[in-house]
Amino acid sequence: MMKLHLQNNFIAELPADTSDINMPRQVKQACYSFVLPKKPSNPSLIHASIEVANAIGLSQEDILSDDFLNTFSGSTVFPETKPFALCYAGHQFGNWAGQLGDGRAINLTEVVHENKTYTLQLKGAGPTPYSRTADGFAVLRSSIREHLCAEAMHYLGVPTTRSLSLMLSGDQVLRDVLYNGNPAYEKGAIVCRVAPSFIRFGSFELFASREDHVNLKLLADFTIKHHFPHIQKEDVEKYLAFFQEVTQTTLKMIVHWQRVGFVHGVMNTDNMSIHGITIDYGPYGWLEDYNSGWTPNTTDNQHKRYRFGNQPEIALWNLYQLANALYPLIKEAKPLETILDAFSTDYEKEYLNMMQNKLGFQIKKEQDVVLIQSLTQLLERVETDMTIFFRNLSTVTKADTAITAFNTIKDAFYNEKDLDETILSDWHDWFEKYTIRINEETLSDSERKNQMNTVNPKYVLRNYMAQLCIDDSDKGDYSLLNELFEMLKNPYDEQPNFQKWFAKRPDWARDKVGCSMLSCSS
Repeated sequence: MMKLHLQNNFIAELPADTSDINMPRQVKQACYSFVLPKKPSNPSLIHASIEVANAIGLSQEDILSDDFLNTFSGSTVFPETKPFALCYAGHQFGNWAGQLGDGRAINLTEVVHENKTYTLQLKGAGPTPYSRTADGFAVLRSSIREHLCAEAMHYLGVPTTRSLSLMLSGDQVLRDVLYNGNPAYEKGAIVCRVAPSFIRFGSFELFASREDHVNLKLLADFTIKHHFPHIQKEDVEKYLAFFQEVTQTTLKMIVHWQRVGFVHGVMNTDNMSIHGITIDYGPYGWLEDYNSGWTPNTTDNQHKRYRFGNQPEIALWNLYQLANALYPLIKEAKPLETILDAFSTDYEKEYLNMMQNKLGFQIKKEQDVVLIQSLTQLLERVETDMTIFFRNLSTVTKADTAITAFNTIKDAFYNEKDLDETILSDWHDWFEKYTIRINEETLSDSERKNQMNTVNPKYVLRNYMAQLCIDDSDKGDYSLLNELFEMLKNPYDEQPNFQKWFAKRPDWARDKVGCSMLSCSS
């Protein structure tokens, strides 16, 4: 039998739904509902992360066991555990949506290993009282994207939920990929997600919206006690310290997103973790060409609320909603406003520092702001691959002329014919300033290159790569899934055997569903 060191603090200390009816309904005065996963007809393991397994106390031998298959497919309930779905609310696309909750996620249990606590959660294991009009299942397509992306983000150094396993359920699931009236059956799949907890901004919004201040306080006290134990303050100061920390970890997460060109696609408040980790991988994408106005989410195509360049503003907007939810515990707006007012200033400092690192500047200079702003404007004028540009920039040397330096990055352009004389001149001007600037650095060319290559990844999970993997996996071929998983473990290394993936998005992927167009069910 697999050995997991179980802990059930959440269900032991917080109020449960008094009803066990598993059908869509409003759940009052409860943080969760007990619910059993739906038994899959013929589950099979496609892939598992040995690193995540080790983190929760499992071995390679455990991964290959029947216990592992049965537990993490939802076939059987692990002894002495009581699976549950979280109740929370949220703002979706800026509008209050009321109660939402875990519509296709079921928390199995909490485990402790090496003094760290983790919650294990199945995504796609069947309906819950929060499924609304959906069925609670997930398909292979979206599950591959979640499994690969969570682990890719971790290895990029971006705070994230992790993914333990990816399984086929053996069942068919009906999905309308683009919500355009063309549903089709797809293979059902289940991912086991791992995080310190799955408590969200929306968890607090739920109780505040219902003026249920008793449970609001219970949840806040529980969260601080178990997940922020270093906060030793009392009463109002305790909640302010909690909010301050959530604000700072959220800010740092967004800076990481901007650093690697990641676009979440659906930054609703119910998709924001109080741990400052990336959660709920749906219609995400990495920038191909550097475009601050890009969003991969077709639902957001008109207003582009969750576009790349707007992610810091949305994070702040979401933090305002969390502040509103915590206000009944603090009863004073000013200290919350002080924390929120500092966000933009702090973000600008962190963003500047991050961009200076991407450009190889260890000595920080005030005029760097101008050089960075002119660069981001230039990157948008002609389609320029963000990942390739910054990676190749590290090969520029102090002795290079502006033209030589420009030639080191020109592979990043999608169409060199778009570079008219004016744009070429502006690029040469920028590289002239850049080479002058790196000559002010004390690091040698090779030292600067090594430093830049620790923050500018060579490999990211581009949507076309995920789609190729999905297409193969749908035919039962998981070799590409395994290949991508291994490559994404070392995104900053050269990895010559994976060089073919250091390439611009192919033309066929420009407008292909799953590559450029994704829905919230992606």
